[in-house]
Amino acid sequence: MFLIQDLFSLPRLHHVISAESVLQSLGESVTSSSCKSTELEQCRDESAALVLKFVAMASILLAGFGGVAIPLAGKSRRFLRPDGDAFTAARAFAAGVILATGFVHMLRDSWEALGDPCLRTYWSAWAKFPFTGFFAMVSALCTLLIDFMATAYYERKEGRGRVERAKVVECGSDEEALLETGIVEVKDVGGEGSHAVQRTHSHSHHRDDVESTVRHVVVSQVLELGIVSHSMIIGLSLGVSQSPCTMRPLIVALSFHQFFEGFALGGCIAQAQFKTLSATIMSCFFALTTPLGVAIGAGIASVFNPYSPGALITEGILDSFSAGILMYMALVDLIAAEFLSKKMHCNFRLQITCYCLLFLGASLMSSLAIWA
Repeated sequence: MFLIQDLFSLPRLHHVISAESVLQSLGESVTSSSCKSTELEQCRDESAALVLKFVAMASILLAGFGGVAIPLAGKSRRFLRPDGDAFTAARAFAAGVILATGFVHMLRDSWEALGDPCLRTYWSAWAKFPFTGFFAMVSALCTLLIDFMATAYYERKEGRGRVERAKVVECGSDEEALLETGIVEVKDVGGEGSHAVQRTHSHSHHRDDVESTVRHVVVSQVLELGIVSHSMIIGLSLGVSQSPCTMRPLIVALSFHQFFEGFALGGCIAQAQFKTLSATIMSCFFALTTPLGVAIGAGIASVFNPYSPGALITEGILDSFSAGILMYMALVDLIAAEFLSKKMHCNFRLQITCYCLLFLGASLMSSLAIWA
């Protein structure tokens, strides 16, 4: 009898031991460096790495603020007005930067993290399914949905007041009220000094203005979401590193990386015509994210293993989601919206300039992938 009970208890004991061993190995992997240990030990110097992390935070912070501030400060200048050709050309350069960030940087980082051989020891499906492309696709589709819903919301919010005011005016108002709404204009219809109020019914003009402003607001906010999530990840990666040999070229590359991304985001914020406080908050939020990630990474570097299964999966999924957001925003809301506009079609010189700057921005940002 006891023998039979012991035999029946063996499978359950086996499952308990297996579950405990898996959980123990996963827990140990968070703090151990069993994966890629040779890379982690190369040129390891914790004191020198700590100094470089402070240098990185200062350098990346200045680069981020500088990049995002140039378009915001330049919009008050005549040659960098949001409706000017120079600003249009700058946006083309920024679109190339964003496109390369998504395709070359984020997708590659996600592919490396989710394709790490260490993950296959815990779940063999990682080697059989392209999770990077799948998560990027899901992210792009979700961005489309958010883009649509946010645009509809802001259009109702911004257009409701103007539509109601227009209806009141059309029901009968004096000339001054009509002129304030912009729905009518005064034209000479008689002799000298004789004027009449002519209704122009410029509802479509006001609607176009509302839609344009709303699009820029939505684009800038969604774009910042994608950039900031990636910035936090690269900041954490730099913060947990203990190898000065790896960190030195990475600091330079990430500084340029942050500058170009800041320039792209700053152009979108300037075009959205936010209030000064809102634009400042968005700019600071972007510029501080990567240095904050470096600081957090430095604080947990002694207990955190960036090559643990949990860390690799988290990094890979977030990078692929960020890539999907930025690829959608670059292709749909930046490149297509700009290069298919009437303004671009009517100016051949502007077309050539914008195409050259688009490829230049994409090329410069892609070249940084050699170091970061």
